[in-house]
Amino acid sequence: MEHYNMNLNLKVWRQKNSKTKGEFKMYRVENISSEMSFLEMFDVLNERLIEEGDDPIAFDHDCREGICGMCSMYIDGKPHGPWQGNTTCQLHMRAFKDGDTIVVEPWRANSFPVIKDLVVDRTAFDRIIQAGGYISVNTGNAVDGNALPINKNMADASFAAAMCIGCGACVAACKNSSAMLFLSAKVSHLALLPQGEPERKSRVLDMVAQMDKEGFGSCTNTGACEATCPKEISISYIAKLNNEYLCAGLTTE
Repeated sequence: MEHYNMNLNLKVWRQKNSKTKGEFKMYRVENISSEMSFLEMFDVLNERLIEEGDDPIAFDHDCREGICGMCSMYIDGKPHGPWQGNTTCQLHMRAFKDGDTIVVEPWRANSFPVIKDLVVDRTAFDRIIQAGGYISVNTGNAVDGNALPINKNMADASFAAAMCIGCGACVAACKNSSAMLFLSAKVSHLALLPQGEPERKSRVLDMVAQMDKEGFGSCTNTGACEATCPKEISISYIAKLNNEYLCAGLTTE
């Protein structure tokens, strides 16, 4: 693949904290390699801002390998940018052309308040997990790997749901700021396994209640969540969540 350099204009959201009003600011970056990741390009910009005595742009990042779900950016109107099934840290600058103007914003959802610049508070997801996203196991001794035979189709479906990295792109893309795709993945991957059976009913009831408490919107099945999910989680898990919730409500005293 041909390597080339480019000059770009960045229109970046700057906001001091959750209580102040934010605004877009323009930045020019030059000689950016097409093989840089989007976050590496921001590193270059921030190094320059620091050298000039300006406040660097705050953004979340951790593993930079598409696993942690930290790199939440709205890029040109799409969570994580133009590439399908991709996180921001895996987005490379060859996705853009020399002279492009790129608009970069934080997630837009009331349940994800801006902390600073492109960093948002996603602890609402943590509280949903704490409400029921766990299993009861005996941790005192090792369990043989073959002790609980699991149907391959069920195991595959569970693993597919467990791929959710909790980045929040589904919420950011949804016109209702719904967290149903995230929640359905977290509920389904445990409900499909025998290890998740003890808390199966209480889990879905408690996690849905916490989701509502956090102020996320309702699902209207537009499919934007599935289309933008970097791990391509299927909205069929939302149907699984609804079924789990209905059955738990009918059978729980």
